[in-house]
Amino acid sequence: MPTGLPATFSRRALFALAGGGALAAALAACAPGGGSAAPVPTASGSWAPPAEPIVFPKGFVWGAATSAYQVEGSVSADGRAPSVWDTFAAKPRAIRDGSTGDPAADQYVRYADDIDLMAGLGLGAYRFSLSWSRIQPSGSGAVNLAALDHYRRVVDTLLDKGIRPAITLFHWDLPQALQDVGGWAKRDTALRFADYAEICFDALGDVEADWMTLNEPKTHAYVGHWYGSHAPGLRNPDLAVAAVHHQLLGHGLAVQRFRESRAKGRIGIALNLVSAYPLAQETEGLERVDARENRFFLDPVLRGTYPDEAIGGLPGQIPARPAAFMLLQEDGDLETISEPTDFLAVQYYGVTGVDATGAEGSVAPTSAARWQQIRAEGLYDLLLRLVRDYPAIPLLITENGIPDPTPELTVDDPHRIDFFRTHFQQAARAIWDGAPLEAYYVWSLLDNFEWAEGYRQRWGIIAVDFETQERTPKRSAEWYAGVIEANAVAAT
Repeated sequence: MPTGLPATFSRRALFALAGGGALAAALAACAPGGGSAAPVPTASGSWAPPAEPIVFPKGFVWGAATSAYQVEGSVSADGRAPSVWDTFAAKPRAIRDGSTGDPAADQYVRYADDIDLMAGLGLGAYRFSLSWSRIQPSGSGAVNLAALDHYRRVVDTLLDKGIRPAITLFHWDLPQALQDVGGWAKRDTALRFADYAEICFDALGDVEADWMTLNEPKTHAYVGHWYGSHAPGLRNPDLAVAAVHHQLLGHGLAVQRFRESRAKGRIGIALNLVSAYPLAQETEGLERVDARENRFFLDPVLRGTYPDEAIGGLPGQIPARPAAFMLLQEDGDLETISEPTDFLAVQYYGVTGVDATGAEGSVAPTSAARWQQIRAEGLYDLLLRLVRDYPAIPLLITENGIPDPTPELTVDDPHRIDFFRTHFQQAARAIWDGAPLEAYYVWSLLDNFEWAEGYRQRWGIIAVDFETQERTPKRSAEWYAGVIEANAVAAT
């Protein structure tokens, strides 16, 4: 018989399957409520999956994800105006291979065929983003009805195939017109975002969907405003923390508009989080990195506070001015940011190590994306940390994936199958131990425009020939279809 899940699977049975006191000790250490809250993840120790397939709870949602600029193409079609990514990609040497988001995977044109592919895989949900610069080309004011009509067709086609829409309002492609007047570094952009969100809720809120206000505000703020290697290409940490605050303020305002609109479905935010592990006994540096990478977003959204350790002049902190960051915050901002949501969307790609000073180092092998240190157990540690340290809230994994080893077109991807298999097992393990995980979206449905890497990294479970736009499911897609059909993942 396949292994059952929380209500039917006892911790004693798990101990017997995995065999050993070390597992029991690890489970006790990581159990929800098993000790005082800690500011950093707790390492779970070694664990072996059971020999039989691990069955997920009935109703568990399996999906895949994309984003508008990475897959749509058609950058000037039907009234769309430039976004910051159109402007950034046009700069010499900004994109590794000199490419842009046109044609990407041409999904603006081919969405119906792609939805047929999703249905063939058995996907229960599809996460995609709306293009703000299609819907409101200037970032405010007049609405482009052609764009809303397009997204209505996408949503209706998904529903016709029995696939639940998961709609992201902002996945980094800010209208260039708003960037020209300051972008997310200015408070007014949060207000404009709330207006845009209301337009989307009014147009599409009559269907059951999961809405996400923002995708990875950390990446857009840090990589786009501090490191300068993503749009809008700025290198100012004070602007980066301003972009954090104003994105989060926009999130809270959008949640309020969602409630006022009486839209169906649920709403949350998608945060990319990382499990950090100590490289030394001293953990002050680790706590600073954890505050910068995780708590600077989790704490305001779920607790209504910002951590003091995230900003400052010490290694591991954002080198911005704490006093300037405080001046950005007006009365009531944190109450707005912490407006209750229906779920937390978690995006997990890997781990990091931190030494006593706060410098990061390697604790796990990397993928072709050199920033990605792969440790599947880190997902378990992260999910249990959320249960332990934060108010109870349903969890969705809305991105998790790995690129192919080379940019060459291929359908042979055993590395991705192994990656997903081990991560799905750790997700199941977290469910056993109390994590309220309800869904898992792999990244990505399609090979696509991978931001600053252009077309030199392929993250899809479906291969795309960018010359012909032909789609071919990879081995991982076929394997994933089997997982979905069984609602279970095998040990090997």
